[in-house]
Amino acid sequence: MRKLQYLFMTAAALLLAPAAFAQTAEAGKSGLFYIAAGLGMALAAGLCGLAQGKATASAAEALARNPGARPGIFTFLILGLAFIESLALFTFVIIFLKVQ
Repeated sequence: MRKLQYLFMTAAALLLAPAAFAQTAEAGKSGLFYIAAGLGMALAAGLCGLAQGKATASAAEALARNPGARPGIFTFLILGLAFIESLALFTFVIIFLKVQ
């Protein structure tokens, strides 16, 4: 667990450091901008997929334990999946607006 924490701290430091050497606004967008946009969307989509899988698994387990609570579980499952999916869509819209 400690190694994973160090890994994420190092990755954050490496990914945030180039912002200190950023070019001015007149310089235009480089190829790295588009790569960063793609990585951002990939990260958002991947994490939303993991969250949706966990939500669905939890709902299936809840239904297996208490089948009588199906309407309430189904309502909250659909609401939760919509909120999770909206995060990926917001990321897509922000990236789409910034790339143009």
